[in-house]
Amino acid sequence: MVNKINLHQNKQKLIIFIILTVLTLSVYWQVHRYDFINYDDPVYITENHQVQSGITTDGFRWAFTTKYFGLWNPLVWLSFMVDHQLYGLKAGGYHVTNLILHLLSTLLLFWLFHRMTGAVWRSAFVAAFFALHPLHVESVAWVSERKDVLSAFFWMLTLCFYVYYTEKPAIKRYLLIVFSFVLALLSKPMVITLPVIMILLDYWPLRRFESRKGNLFLWQVKEKLPLIVLSVTAVLITYYTPSTHKSYELLPLETRLANAPVAFVIYLVKTFWPHNMTIFYPFPSQIPVWKITVSLLFIILSSLIIILKTRRLPYLFVGWFWFIIAIAPAIGIIQIGDFAMTDRYHYLPSIGISIMLAWGIPSFIRNKPAEKKILLPLAVLVLMILAVLTWKQCDYWKSSVELWKHAVNVTKNNFLAYNNLAIALFAEGKNEQAIYYYNKAITIKPFEVVPYQNKAIVYAKTGQYNLAIDSYSEALRIKSDNSDAYYSRGALYHQLGRYQEAVEDFSSAIRLQPDNSLAYFNRGNALITLGRYQQAIDDFSKSISLKPDYVDAYNNRAFVYLSQKRYQEAVGDYSRAISLKPDYADAYNNRAFVYLNQGDHLSGCHDAKQACALGNCQILKTAKSKGYCN
Repeated sequence: MVNKINLHQNKQKLIIFIILTVLTLSVYWQVHRYDFINYDDPVYITENHQVQSGITTDGFRWAFTTKYFGLWNPLVWLSFMVDHQLYGLKAGGYHVTNLILHLLSTLLLFWLFHRMTGAVWRSAFVAAFFALHPLHVESVAWVSERKDVLSAFFWMLTLCFYVYYTEKPAIKRYLLIVFSFVLALLSKPMVITLPVIMILLDYWPLRRFESRKGNLFLWQVKEKLPLIVLSVTAVLITYYTPSTHKSYELLPLETRLANAPVAFVIYLVKTFWPHNMTIFYPFPSQIPVWKITVSLLFIILSSLIIILKTRRLPYLFVGWFWFIIAIAPAIGIIQIGDFAMTDRYHYLPSIGISIMLAWGIPSFIRNKPAEKKILLPLAVLVLMILAVLTWKQCDYWKSSVELWKHAVNVTKNNFLAYNNLAIALFAEGKNEQAIYYYNKAITIKPFEVVPYQNKAIVYAKTGQYNLAIDSYSEALRIKSDNSDAYYSRGALYHQLGRYQEAVEDFSSAIRLQPDNSLAYFNRGNALITLGRYQQAIDDFSKSISLKPDYVDAYNNRAFVYLSQKRYQEAVGDYSRAISLKPDYADAYNNRAFVYLNQGDHLSGCHDAKQACALGNCQILKTAKSKGYCN
């Protein structure tokens, strides 16, 4: 009889694993056709030479030592390096990796709650709710949010190991918990709350408190101490070590404190009514006092009621405080971005709400036959609605244009959405539309230089150089210490033959950024046209000292040496350029010119022929017309 029951449950579990897999893949499989987007993906992958180098010793060291882009998440960098070795820059492979991690987390979540409670279908609901909720699309469909799906996988795995440990405490089992938790922390610091979640699970459904006597607090601290130490270490590394990227201004503490309860309630509302979801929610210019007050009262009263019902309804207590504790590090009091909230922070906390629904709703239905007739169809209906909404939400992530158009449509005064939509449209060659949306961004933040500079790039690309210069000038009026704007405007002046103005702008760029080898190089080019040869040589030399493999700087310095009849130095620079770039046709061509003019026809003809083989036959034709190199 026991074997039959076990067999029946095993069949049920297998069916649920299959259903969860099919549903998750059906809803999300479309992402394998999607491209990278123009927000974070360039920094993480498409413009990151460390990631594109694949798994190397230097790359491994970099992943564990960098806080590039503001966070310490070495396992994420390593996972991208592996993906690049497998897929190159084909975005579909990266999307599939995210999807696989999301699916594995879903299956582990089902196993976890079934193991703890023995409830097959309620555990299935918790897992399906997590798998299919539309607020989780951002975590899965956005390649850069690998940190979400990767940390979630190790979060689930750590809890599974923890349940395994509680069944028969042993040091080997505990070490599995520690190892998995370390991997979670290496993926995303937000998982620091996991030891506290374990304490909640000890209360319910593991009920470990009931079997313990004495000081429960000391017992919990002693058991979780290694994990707590790891969490504190992760916090210290994350918040107290230098970051190489910070693109937002720190908001006043009172503003962050005011936004936190409002954001918390919005997360709850969107859990039950997922609408107007987008990649970026701009921080409101002001938050009404009534909204802050109502949100605080709701949170406090809800918490008090749930605490009072703890003995009778422990799952409500665990679910509610799972949600609060898991979302606390990212609620915005400690600022980690310039957004008011973001869908991805709902990813792990949402499990708490699904616990409340799966175990809470049945507890209020007295009639058990009615419960089966009502709850199963209701649960299926809810999950199917979520699946449809998730499938639809995924569609917005197929391209940067679609993503930011949606953001513009569902939010107000979204500066980032207008700016990034313009960038995406420009990439598609839709220049007039790009200008339109840059102007929209400027109306929202008239003192932000980025859209002015971006608009200048569009004008320059379309040959509207004076308008481009005007845009850079406006950016410099707003921010006079803008090295990039000086450099870019200088390049336009040079292109228009306004060499003295170009020199002045390049000089300003160098003053603000003394290690800018490009600015020295281009100032050197402008100085040549003004006949200031020694200053040009000095600039090319400085450019080379900052970037020793700068072949064009060697070539151009050699040209100046040549104009001053310093032939030996010219040959030396051309030779250095060729050694750095063996297929440098112009350098071969120019060195051939020097050799031939010095009467070294053998070397000159050799270089002239080499240059011609590489595509530059100018000197070879001239030499042959004079009877050389036949």
